[in-house]
Parts: sequence; structure tokens; C-alpha cells
Amino acid sequence: MSIRVARLFSVISLFGAGLAASSVVMAADVQIAVAANFTAPLKEIAVEFEKDTGHKVIASFGPTGGLYTQIKNGAPFEVFLSADDATPAKLEAEGESVPGSRFTYAVGKLVLWSATAGYVDDKGDVLNKGAFKHLSIANPKTAPYGQAAHQVLARLGLTDAIRPKLVEGTNITQAYQFVATGNAELGFVALSQVYKDGVITSGSAWVVPAEMYDSIRQDAVILKKGADNSAATALVEYLKGPKAAKVIRAYGYDL
Repeated sequence: MSIRVARLFSVISLFGAGLAASSVVMAADVQIAVAANFTAPLKEIAVEFEKDTGHKVIASFGPTGGLYTQIKNGAPFEVFLSADDATPAKLEAEGESVPGSRFTYAVGKLVLWSATAGYVDDKGDVLNKGAFKHLSIANPKTAPYGQAAHQVLARLGLTDAIRPKLVEGTNITQAYQFVATGNAELGFVALSQVYKDGVITSGSAWVVPAEMYDSIRQDAVILKKGADNSAATALVEYLKGPKAAKVIRAYGYDL
């Protein structure tokens, strides 16, 4: 091998090492706050995002109202995936987010669900019969799905009759757990918690018609702490892409 060729290989090796080092430097962590109903799809999306970009997702899940309070109290979140559109809009108005970064990443659906097969009929008539002791819902003050549940009961004229039977979870995850563990015979939960790839994964359910409650438009926004984080920007763009869309639809959300 000539000296010239040897030098060429040396330059190529150094160039390759430089690129590798550069990619390591460019990779970053992004801390995100995620509405509880979006737990399962976000975990799937995060795995693919990390593979594709090298960035790492550090996620915290909870009720939208609770996450808002944490953000206002200085939590280190850089991206917020809300269960509604009002909360991100409020943060935007308060100067807590990057202007122009807010967008709707999913439209949620409400479902009346029981862990027991055949317990809930496909029209929700089980509510009118009242042959149950407990109906689980998420706290309507902090969780949009809880608000939607109250709207459905009001639309059916059942608010007063069912109020004594209501069991409130702090978020939609706890509302689901009350039903899954048998502490409530049925409950209003997010479709994404009991649905995957076109089928209800367990028990029985009534997918509540969308016209019975206000549209659950779930918005995402880059928060001020993520303004200079390339991983935050990359995640938001990834959520708008085809890979994320496939996962989001698989869990029953509309786009």
C-alpha cells in the first residue's frame, strides 16, 4: 500500500469517527408530560422514535389538570401531550410554550366498558337498567374524559339517578383500574385503553357516539424549557409523521 493510499484511508477513518462522534453529541433526552389515556401508544411511538433518531424519551403520565399544575410549578417538561386542546392553548396564552408549536395529535373516543364479557350491550342500555353498584369515571375537574362521561350521562338524563353510584379515579388510568379489578362493574374509559387494531381487547363495551360529548381534541405543544432542545422538536415532528399515525389509529383515535 502506498503512502498516499494509506493517508487516504486515515482521512476516511477520521471522517467516519467524526461523524459518529457528531451523532452522539446531537442525540439528546426529551422530558415529556403525557395525558394518561395516551400511555400505551406513546410507549410504542417512543420505542420507534428512539430507534430512528437516537434521542431518548423520558415520559411522565398523569391527568391533564395535574400535569398543567406541575408545569406551572416548574416541572422540567419540554413537551406536553394533553388530553384536551384547552390546556395547551392556556399555556400558550400564558407564555409557557413555544409560539406556533401547538397542534392536534389525536382525537380521543369515550367508551363504556366492563371487564365482564357480555355485561355491556352495544347501545349502552345497561346504564338505563341500573343493575350495577358502581360506575367508574375519571375526575371531571382534571380529566377531559371525565368531563365527557358527565356530558353523556346528562344527555341520557341519568345524572341524578347514577350520581350515588359514581366512583371517581384521579385520572383515566385509575378509572380503568377500578373496572379491571372488579371494584366497579363498569366505567367510562378511553377507547385506547381497551382497543387495539380494530377489536375490543377484553370484556364488553359500548363505543359512545361522538355526538354525545364534546370532541376530545388532544393537543401537543413544545414548552419553553424545550425551545432549544432538538429532541423536543424532533419528537413533535415525529408525532405528525406516518409511523406515529399508524400507532395512534391502531388504538382507536382519529387524526
